[in-house]
Amino acid sequence: MKITRKSIAIIVATAAASSMLSFAAPVAGAATNTAVTSSRSFPKVNAPRKNLLAESTSTDVEKNSNWGGLGSMSVPKTKSTAEKDAAAKAKQEEQARVAAAAAAQQAEAASRSSARTSTSTSTNTSTTTTEQFTVTPPNAKTAAALVSYANQFIGQVPYIYGGSTTSGWDCSGFVMYVYAQFGISLPHSSGAQASAGTAVASLAEAQPGDIIANSAHAGIYIGNNMVVNALNPSKGTTTTAVSVAFTGSYSIRRLL
Repeated sequence: MKITRKSIAIIVATAAASSMLSFAAPVAGAATNTAVTSSRSFPKVNAPRKNLLAESTSTDVEKNSNWGGLGSMSVPKTKSTAEKDAAAKAKQEEQARVAAAAAAQQAEAASRSSARTSTSTSTNTSTTTTEQFTVTPPNAKTAAALVSYANQFIGQVPYIYGGSTTSGWDCSGFVMYVYAQFGISLPHSSGAQASAGTAVASLAEAQPGDIIANSAHAGIYIGNNMVVNALNPSKGTTTTAVSVAFTGSYSIRRLL
């Protein structure tokens, strides 16, 4: 009985060993008949990095890499304290320069205005002195006195469009100024002055002191077919023949 069990154990062990050998043989055969190769997933590193905590200074990125729009983000730029201080100082200097220039211009304008408008009146001689010349006020409210007064401005006052003072005037401004010294108020318009006062029929009937005017020009008749007038910027206040000062029709008006 004991022999039989021993024999069975030997037979079973032999069969198991044979089975294992039969399984290993095909595997070995397959290994010898088929070549199996492998490659590294990462590039070979020739020199190992010594300092693993050092910050990377450059990165190679493929041109077609997509970073989700991060590459085109606009990052606000900030200025250093020194840059801010320099900008503030430059701004203050510019403001000071502009203020100084404005003050200089104002002072210059005030000086010119004062020079133009300054007058001194002498109570002893009853004359008015302007910046450039002396004007004797009218001594009577007559046409002859008006012509005498108007002739004082010949060659003295420039022609300035829109002006109506001795600093400069245009044609109607001159007539308006002269007549104002005789208590007669006129509009600052040659066309309007052409309808003031009483009409005179013709130049042959005109008297010194009459106004000759149309829509383009105005002057004061002084006799002998002449007028005193502010003619133009090149001539200023001057005497002119009626035929030269006026083209076309005109009106003659009498106020004194």
